[in-house]
Amino acid sequence: MREGESNLSFELSLDEGTFLAKLARRAIATYLEKDRKITAPQNTPAKFKEKYGVFVTLNKIIDGREELRGCIGFPLPDFPLVDAIIDSAISAATRDPRFPRVTLQELKDIIIDVSVLTSPTLIEVSDPMDYVKEVEIGKDGLIVERGWFKGLLLPQVPVEWQWNVEDFLANSCMKAGLSPDAWLIKGTKIYKFSCVIARELSPNGSVKVIDMRKGEEGT
Repeated sequence: MREGESNLSFELSLDEGTFLAKLARRAIATYLEKDRKITAPQNTPAKFKEKYGVFVTLNKIIDGREELRGCIGFPLPDFPLVDAIIDSAISAATRDPRFPRVTLQELKDIIIDVSVLTSPTLIEVSDPMDYVKEVEIGKDGLIVERGWFKGLLLPQVPVEWQWNVEDFLANSCMKAGLSPDAWLIKGTKIYKFSCVIARELSPNGSVKVIDMRKGEEGT
């Protein structure tokens, strides 16, 4: 895992958040309808041409509840944000191995979240139990790495599932394909990061910007 700058200065206005969420939706719709990948719009703000990690999450409204329908992204700032969002949106809709391909008809029932990530920082502790003191629920996302095994959970996940820090660490290990107690084993690396989210409040509806760096859904 490569570390980079923390990107703590990144800010997202409501208009910019709306731009990103609508970009992700258009990327999915165009790909599903025309089997074509869109390119960055001409009016893309310069800041979105800088490199950031990003994840696009799809939640389908079923009987009034949101259920995960796809989530894929880039943990590291390897690509311009606008291009990473287009790729992640298409992949979340068509290449998440946990789900069948999203249909164009389904898209009208799907809420889109775009999470722009700060770069991951390795948590260094002398005693693995100290990880519990270094992770803040509602602010930090986690990446677990052990050899070839890697797994990531976004900061909003433990909030949604009402996990404590030990639950979060255990589930991050399982996401990596490891045992839930792998975070206690020497040689396991734990990284943390945060994110700023552009979230649709309803399918193709208005957008809310949530800064997870402020903790507990940005409150």
